[in-house]
Amino acid sequence: LVSQGKFREDLYFRLNVIPLFLPPLSEREEDIPVLIDFFLVKFNEENNRSVCLDKGALQVFLNYNWPGNVRELENTIERLVIMSGSERVKASELPVNLSIRRAKVSMKSESLTANVEDIEKENIIGALEKTGWIQAKAARLLGITPRQIGYKINKYGIEEKVL
Repeated sequence: LVSQGKFREDLYFRLNVIPLFLPPLSEREEDIPVLIDFFLVKFNEENNRSVCLDKGALQVFLNYNWPGNVRELENTIERLVIMSGSERVKASELPVNLSIRRAKVSMKSESLTANVEDIEKENIIGALEKTGWIQAKAARLLGITPRQIGYKINKYGIEEKVL
């Protein structure tokens, strides 16, 4: 960017004194609950609310890939605090975009078919969690038929986890 004249050279050298590497939030899953707590306290105070997440909602946050990193997480928490009609937010009350798990960048297999199946399985699980494990609602959310989701649940051996 400096060579293209899009970034000032003096600013580049000032900022480059100590190079910092901060991995994306998707690689720092252990930071997500801490950040959620921080943002909940901050936005609850600002809005005179006492909103919290139940375990299911927290799990949805942990499963999401956060492509917008901390800023996306912060905006999501702020929106929840402002817009939530209840004090205890459940997974079913979260925005739909959080319920569909994003595929992690790392590929588990060399096979495209295997990787696509992994992504499909993750998305089905996310939709089932979002809809309280009601297959017809999850199918609608995913844009497939109840018969198709039933087939895929059996194919991938998906079972509801009891917390």
